[in-house]
Amino acid sequence: MNPNLLERLDRISWNRCHTTVTVALGIGWLLDAFEVTIVNNVLGIFKNLWHLTNLQTSWILSIWFIGLMVGAYGFGYLADRFGRKRLFLITLLIYGTFTLLTAFAWSFESVLVLRFLTAIGVGAEYSAINAAISEFIPARYRGRANATVMNFWSLGAIVAALVSLYVVNLLPPDLGWRVAFGFGAVVAASTAVIRRYIPESPRWLISQGDTAAASRIITGIEEGRRLMGGPATRARPARPSSHFGAQTRELITRYPGRVALGCLLDLSEAAGYYGLFAVLALFILPEIHVAAGFVPFFYLMGNLGALAGGLTVAALLDRVGRKITVPAFYVLAAIGVLLLAASTATHAWGWVLAAFTVASLFATGSWISAYPTFSEIFPTHLRSTGIGLSVSVGRVGAFLAPLVLTTVATDHGVFPALALLAALWLIGAVAMIPWYFRGVEGKGRTLEQFFPGEQAR
Repeated sequence: MNPNLLERLDRISWNRCHTTVTVALGIGWLLDAFEVTIVNNVLGIFKNLWHLTNLQTSWILSIWFIGLMVGAYGFGYLADRFGRKRLFLITLLIYGTFTLLTAFAWSFESVLVLRFLTAIGVGAEYSAINAAISEFIPARYRGRANATVMNFWSLGAIVAALVSLYVVNLLPPDLGWRVAFGFGAVVAASTAVIRRYIPESPRWLISQGDTAAASRIITGIEEGRRLMGGPATRARPARPSSHFGAQTRELITRYPGRVALGCLLDLSEAAGYYGLFAVLALFILPEIHVAAGFVPFFYLMGNLGALAGGLTVAALLDRVGRKITVPAFYVLAAIGVLLLAASTATHAWGWVLAAFTVASLFATGSWISAYPTFSEIFPTHLRSTGIGLSVSVGRVGAFLAPLVLTTVATDHGVFPALALLAALWLIGAVAMIPWYFRGVEGKGRTLEQFFPGEQAR
């Protein structure tokens, strides 16, 4: 790495360039939340439209996680090899194309294929976006900016809830859901226009030996230019490009503890988050007899709580630090689940709504604190691959947790299922213990300070 260029990058005060990067990349998380929430609201329409069984309907949800795994891991490697800028334009193209085609789906099978392909684009966003935002933002703002990007998730879920209430529910059943997916494609196209002006990551260019291009970009950021230029010209890489297997092998053999931390944090939050919503929808709301028309308001309030949790984490990461904020929110998420269990026992929808909002606040705060943490612990030339691997393992938890929790709730009742859900959240808290004592605190540190004694290339 070139220390002079990196020192310049980390000394820059926040300006409109950083704001542009944050907003343009944050839209990726908004789109993910929009897709997940919209599909949950139109599953009943799909089921009636094509006379689907419960198993077929569940596959519309499950195929999403498989696509996310493929996109996050596969495109994580590609972002490390070919750069961040190319990837966060390609990912939007994939997402926008296939979500638009979903609006014209004609059968269950076509929805399944198109959902899988759309999810690949969204999964790819996870790797490219989190790597890029960590590498652009100066150290003193990095945690706050990374968390702000992910707070767009809550905004996406709120937008989806409003679209469901005032578009999907008001238009004819075979038209409303098509308009909703078309809306997602329009947002993606608009975002692509903004992203065209985001330059390549200077850190990635330096790792490839292209210091001249990196210097031009850093100068542009220092001057706060509104339009920061197109793709930089690459010089000959400082090291040969690794193939997919070699990249993964280097990551696991050189940084096994960091890989384990990233995978466990994401596994815990993904299993906990999607498990929470599965148990709520399948068992808690029916048990307290919430009317179908009132269900969207539960999710709307829950996402307002989620936004509050994410904003709280954004304020804490660069003040209190990662080592305290991350495990604290994972423990609080477990407590939030137990509060939800206690409120369910009252059979009063008001208490359940309040407890769910609190649980959603802590659950969202947990995963929003986790992503900045494991995005910064990998070296530049492996960062997207490391993020992609962590996310892929996490999607296994997202895929399995609803199935396991549903089985437990069906066979033993909702309270054992919620106890298991609380335990899933504690995995992330336990995973942080070794890092608390032996890892690097990211607060105020440059990315290069995570690798004392070696060059992060």
